[in-house]
This record gives sequence, structure tokens and C-alpha cells, in this order.
Amino acid sequence: MTWLAVWLIGIAAADLARAGGRPLVVRGSVVLGSVLVGAGVVAVVAVLAGLTAPADLVALAASIVPLTLWIRFSAQAVTTGAGHWPALAALAGGTVWLVALSGWGSRAGGVLEQWLEWADLPVVGEGTSTARVLLVLGLLLVNLSTANVLVRLVLVSVGAMRPVHRIGDGTQPQPSDQLRGGRLLGPMERLLILGLGLSGQLTAAGLVIAAKGLIRFPELQSKRDERTTVEGVGIDEVTEYFLVGSFVSWLLALGSLALTR
Repeated sequence: MTWLAVWLIGIAAADLARAGGRPLVVRGSVVLGSVLVGAGVVAVVAVLAGLTAPADLVALAASIVPLTLWIRFSAQAVTTGAGHWPALAALAGGTVWLVALSGWGSRAGGVLEQWLEWADLPVVGEGTSTARVLLVLGLLLVNLSTANVLVRLVLVSVGAMRPVHRIGDGTQPQPSDQLRGGRLLGPMERLLILGLGLSGQLTAAGLVIAAKGLIRFPELQSKRDERTTVEGVGIDEVTEYFLVGSFVSWLLALGSLALTR
């Protein structure tokens, strides 16, 4: 799955480039800039890994299309509330397509493999292939950036979060406004789950999941006891936002862990 790994790194780089700590918006410059960043990262990683055979060039060209569609439709879905299925189809289709093409691609090596041997990184065990290193790196970066977009996509599609509609100088109140730190805690917990899972500590990963619920529950309960709405957002909406977002986030982390097996 070498080309899937390279593509995931590019997808994550594109999502990091367009995020910038601000809500997703559909602007031609943002979409184009993110696509260029993602495509550039894919090309650079492919060259460093020695993926330059004719079949690799076909895979490189094939990876740009789903990357572009993902960036375009995911931004549209989060902003307007429409386009969820094309966005998910682009991500799923790109994954399946690149897994299929990986069998024809070259073995990952090149300058990257030489550097890994020279650096002798403690987190990379002896005998670990360059392809596996790329896959783990891609999954870590995806859980850091792209997973946030996916969670937000699901929340908007089920109505647990409102699309980003600009109204004057502000936006509609969001359930996420009442649970501060979610956009930061989400990536942190996914990386922690993935890291613990890779080190064989699945029980500890389960404890991370349980701990989040225990920590957030008193906060949700206190808000419910105080009033039925919080700054224009129903407390039930806040609870739904927390539950749906958490479960989707955990599933993404566990799914990433399954791909490394």
C-alpha cells in the first residue's frame, strides 16, 4: 500500500494547509492552494521514496484527481451543508484506487530508505520497511488534520453542527462553542490511541476513550442543570455534538490502527 501511504501524506498536508485554525470556506484560492500543496507533497515524497517508474507516474497522476475532489467537496459540504457524499466518495474512491495501483508500483526505497538507515531512528525498528514507515506517517498526519474534517463533515450531515454561513460579521451559534478545545483534543486523543495501539497497548487505548467521557460528562450535566439552552444552542444539541463527534473520532483512530496490521 505504498501509494496509499504517499497519497495520505499529501491529503493530510493539503488539509493542514487550508485549515490554518479558521473555519473551512469555499474560495477558489483556498481550494487551489491546498491542492497544489497536496500534489507537491505527493510528488516530493514519491521522488524521495524512489517511486519514479512509469507505473508510479500513472499512480501519481491518478492520486491528484481524488485529492482535488476531496478538497473541493469537503469544503463545500462543511460550508453549505451540501456535497457530503461526493466528498466521502472521493476519499473512499481514492483509497481503493491507490490500493489497487500499489501492486504495480515500485518498492519504496530511494533517498528516504538511505536516510532511515543512516538516522537509525529509535521509533523505527530494525527491519521496518520504508513502505510501512510511510504508511504510519500518513495515518498519523491524517488523524492530525483530515480526521477533523471528516468528523465535522459527519456532524454537519446529521445536523449536530451547523454549516458555516457568514451572516454579517458573525456566524450562527454552534454547539462546539460550548465545548472548548474539541478541535485540539480530537487530534490529540486520536494520536494517543493510534500510538498506544501501535505499541501494543490496546487496553490503555481503551482507557483513553473511557477517560474522555468521564471528563466531559460533569461539564455537560452542569450545563443541563443550569439551563436548557446555552447561548442560543440547546443543551441536547451540545450532547449530540459531543457523542457523534467522539464516536466518529474514535472509529477513525481505530480504523487507522487496523490499516497498520
